[in-house]
Amino acid sequence: MTPAIEVRELGRRFGDVTALDGLDLAITLGTVFGPLGRKRSATPESAYDRAMAADEFVLDTPDVRTFITDVRAAIADGSSPADAIERIRPRFADLLADPNWLPAVYQEAAPQSGMGGGIGQWALYRAEDGSLSLFSLVVPSGSETPVHDHLAWGLVGLYRGTQDEEIFARERGALRLSERRALGPGDFYALIPPADDIHRVRTTSAETSVSIHLLTNDTGCVWRHAYDPASGEERPFRSGYVNVDCR
Repeated sequence: MTPAIEVRELGRRFGDVTALDGLDLAITLGTVFGPLGRKRSATPESAYDRAMAADEFVLDTPDVRTFITDVRAAIADGSSPADAIERIRPRFADLLADPNWLPAVYQEAAPQSGMGGGIGQWALYRAEDGSLSLFSLVVPSGSETPVHDHLAWGLVGLYRGTQDEEIFARERGALRLSERRALGPGDFYALIPPADDIHRVRTTSAETSVSIHLLTNDTGCVWRHAYDPASGEERPFRSGYVNVDCR
């Protein structure tokens, strides 16, 4: 039977990612054809589905689920944290540019938060095994975070407002200010410890700033470090989340 549709050597790339390479396809009349998608099977539920089902989608929307699926795929395919970050960058930039996906409640200050200054850390997603989290950090105008570390690699970007970020390096038990930069909506940067993992951010806009964090731990619940910028002295620090308890 003569195919109704026939293609040869079909290819498709997204940046440096090859989605299709040399696909030959012939579809005859009366047949139904559709892709199963990445890491999916024809069975009703794959192991990949089950792993996602165990995760906690605090903000359970198609936008967040699709983003996390893409992030998990990039991490699985990446040869290193740096490689995975490069794969995630386009999707993270799209998330920061979309004004509609983050409800207003996750952009509110939290007067009773563990970080002080009305700073609210809102969980959006947490992997069941603690290997990945997505959250918003809300810093009121004029407030600043403690000097702190993250102990995980990932991406941090500004969604609303403006911030000044100060990055510190440890030298012989002391802290040295190594860089200061101004951030506006859509700006983002990578964290790959130990480089540039210690910082402090301050909101410089009249409106509250909101940043989006994608990090490879359950950041609000792991014990990290806060630092005295003058002496370099460190203390245990757990920021917590406004809207979920630590497990």
